[in-house]
Amino acid sequence: MTTHTTLIIDYGSGNLRSAARAFERVIADEGLRAEVVVSNRAEDVAKADRIVLPGQGAFGDCIDNLRATPGMIEALEEAVLERARPFLGICVGMQLLATRGLEHGNHEGLDWIPGQVTALADHIPAGTLKIPHMGWNEVFVPPDAVKDEQNIVLRSVESWGTQGEHFYFVHSFMFECKDKRHILGAVDYGSAFPAIVGRDNIMGVQFHPEKSQSAGLKLIGDFMRWDP
Repeated sequence: MTTHTTLIIDYGSGNLRSAARAFERVIADEGLRAEVVVSNRAEDVAKADRIVLPGQGAFGDCIDNLRATPGMIEALEEAVLERARPFLGICVGMQLLATRGLEHGNHEGLDWIPGQVTALADHIPAGTLKIPHMGWNEVFVPPDAVKDEQNIVLRSVESWGTQGEHFYFVHSFMFECKDKRHILGAVDYGSAFPAIVGRDNIMGVQFHPEKSQSAGLKLIGDFMRWDP
């Protein structure tokens, strides 16, 4: 049987070791025929069966680092947009999917999911909650979510029902989706905002699945088996 490759992109803006360990644990625990590769080479993107884009820090720095990685943007567009490889963005890696980010200026994103990334503080009552949003919080399926879009988040979300599931967050900015159909999971921190976004073969999570214990490992496992 073929061993599938999950590529975690190294562009100087992510917690690569933690993410790689989480994926390797899922592969071992679930007996998946897969391997994890951490790489900054565009040619490895072309060979990957699944692609993960982590991210930590400011939006502008992250997108600049990604663009500065030789051939990376072109390789990602071919693999994800043209060949429909399953893609997962984590934290700022999710935010980079937006049209633009407004953290310390106006920065163009990948524009794979229309929308913008804005300060979380602009969306919650002043002085009521700490920024950054840090710690465990419940993620739930929005009541107006489009049912045929939910399959992108696999059974991790579909099995939650009204109870939701708890994941670990660390962020000060949020993704404003232009089209509500792309909001697949939400979190309430002063106000409700997207925790999971996606379309077609692309999904992004604002939380850190690699730090979210059993719920995060379950979502990673579902991503590893996802065949959009």
